[in-house]
Amino acid sequence: MKNLIVLTSVLLGSSLLASTVTNNSIRSKSNKRFSWGSNNPIGTVSIIIDKSDYELSIYDDKGWYATYPVVFGNNSLADKKMEGDKNTPEGTFRTTSKRVHEKWSRFIGIDYPTAESREKFNQRKQRGEIPANASIGGGIGIHGTWPHEGFVVDRYKNWTLGCISMKNEDVQEVYGFIPGGTKVTIRK
Repeated sequence: MKNLIVLTSVLLGSSLLASTVTNNSIRSKSNKRFSWGSNNPIGTVSIIIDKSDYELSIYDDKGWYATYPVVFGNNSLADKKMEGDKNTPEGTFRTTSKRVHEKWSRFIGIDYPTAESREKFNQRKQRGEIPANASIGGGIGIHGTWPHEGFVVDRYKNWTLGCISMKNEDVQEVYGFIPGGTKVTIRK
């Protein structure tokens, strides 16, 4: 009986450990600040998206609020150079629109291209890094995944055309408290 109890303890302990370990192929759930009061951010909200860490972090007047796993367009994680390159743009943006999306749960649009984005685009054209007839693109936002495909975020599978993709339950949560005009910083 004593051996059975020890074996059960070891198995339970190892399964708990395995469920909390994260690595490059499996993702952990989002992390949030614990609060006795409101479950939503307080005051001015801003978003920082870190492409290297595959994270979208929310900040409010108290500081860090929450971090969610995300994926992007291209595996190179390079800055967007032109329409069709599947890269996610880097820079400082603002949210412009929010809507329920028939394919990806929710869509939070950002104001790409900005003046900064256009400046980088024009400089790249002048240096010959992109074709002279290239377009800058647009329609970038934060959205969910295809139904029942949240595993792409868990497995770091970049799949968008340059947008930021979150699990559907995460994008629904963020959609609920992000006002129009929210500052969004995307960096590598």
